Amino acid sequence: MQHYFKLLILFIALATSCKNKPKNEDVHQTAETPEKVASEWIYLFDGTSLEGWRGYNMDSLPPGWTIKDSILTFDTELGLEQDYKGGKDIIYGAEEFDNFELYLEWKIPEGANSGIFYHVKEGYDGPPVVAPEYQIIDDENYANIHDLTGYNSQFGAEHPEQLQDWQKTGADYAMHVADESQKQLNPVGEWNSSKIVFTPEKAEHWLNGKKLLEFVPWSEEWKAKKNSGKWDNAPDYGKFKKGYIALQDHSSPIWFRNIKIKKL
Repeated sequence: MQHYFKLLILFIALATSCKNKPKNEDVHQTAETPEKVASEWIYLFDGTSLEGWRGYNMDSLPPGWTIKDSILTFDTELGLEQDYKGGKDIIYGAEEFDNFELYLEWKIPEGANSGIFYHVKEGYDGPPVVAPEYQIIDDENYANIHDLTGYNSQFGAEHPEQLQDWQKTGADYAMHVADESQKQLNPVGEWNSSKIVFTPEKAEHWLNGKKLLEFVPWSEEWKAKKNSGKWDNAPDYGKFKKGYIALQDHSSPIWFRNIKIKKL
């Protein structure tokens, strides 16, 4: 009988120990799950290196793109130092992305124009004919410095001399306009933050913490817009569901920092 009680006490002690054992003591529980890994930020540019970046359809960076004071910079003077006539848009060519949240900060000088592309594929004249663009431009001064009449007249603009809604900062260029009531665009020379969130169910454009627009990719409404505007003669525009991130140069200085992406 005494032997029986000793065995019973030992069994209870072992059972209690297993029950109270913290889950994180299990080696299988300490490893990060794929979901957690996928939700972490990946820095495309952290201020120290241009690794992964190159020109569109190129093996190296076009002249003018450099790092200054930990900022990804397009220096127009530096770009003119070489006899170069190719494109100056750049891509992060180390990895393609499908569903993501992209965040970056940027600033431009007076009269500047740039953009952020995603789902970029190479082999075309440039990113605009194949990839959606988050527009970056000097909303206030661009039309006063540049003659837009000839370009905008081909799209039937009522006031072609003016910057159109689909051309303004935060727009899904030539597709979806930004909600001006939510736009808080800092003046030229000051930093702004932009965010693009993309899933097959919904795409969003954000500026300085405010959502400017959302749309459903490849929906019937999306297809109607694509086939009735600027991209009606660009058959591959927006059709790819995975591709590179790209930044646009429009022959003006521009500065980017804190470029990071999160896979969704």
